[in-house]
Amino acid sequence: MKKPRLLIPLFGLFLAALPALAHHSITAEFDPAKQFTVTGVLTRLEWANPHSYWYVDVKDENGQVVTWRFQGHGPGRYHRAGVRKEDWKIGEVVTVTGLAAKDGTQHLGFGLEIKYADGHALIFDH
Repeated sequence: MKKPRLLIPLFGLFLAALPALAHHSITAEFDPAKQFTVTGVLTRLEWANPHSYWYVDVKDENGQVVTWRFQGHGPGRYHRAGVRKEDWKIGEVVTVTGLAAKDGTQHLGFGLEIKYADGHALIFDH
């Protein structure tokens, strides 16, 4: 009867570790060899864990507005790097450099840098 008693705590530990196992590296989803840059208006920021997302409305070659979604780090990592939520200027024109999604998802990237029209930039590692 000792085995079932031992299995219950071990199963509990396994369940507790699942979120850590589910997290993946940036290069699992995004291709570091495929950087791209878009310019548009920063429209929204989702300041959340485990990843933040921001959205940029970009005019395509036909003049149509296309919304790009960029994945980034969570707020804790940004805070440690000195970047605060207030540093994201919604409504301003930005140029974003990112990594393309490996699965070919259109208008999705991992954000490496946001450069504002006044020249200042938020630069992130991956």
